[in-house]
Amino acid sequence: MKRGLRVVGGMTMLIVGLAGWVLPIIPGWLFVIPGLMLLGREFHWARRTLEWLKTRLPKKSLQD
Repeated sequence: MKRGLRVVGGMTMLIVGLAGWVLPIIPGWLFVIPGLMLLGREFHWARRTLEWLKTRLPKKSLQD
């Protein structure tokens, strides 16, 4: 039951996030990253994609 909810929730967030890249109203990254995190617990492709994004996203410096 938990696995099914996790997969459905992750897929929903991923679809909304991908739509956010096309629609200017919805912030895409706000939904894509948590969606991949949920799906990463169940699917290897989601873990690999999340790791790839971690290496590609710019790291913010906390120092001035």
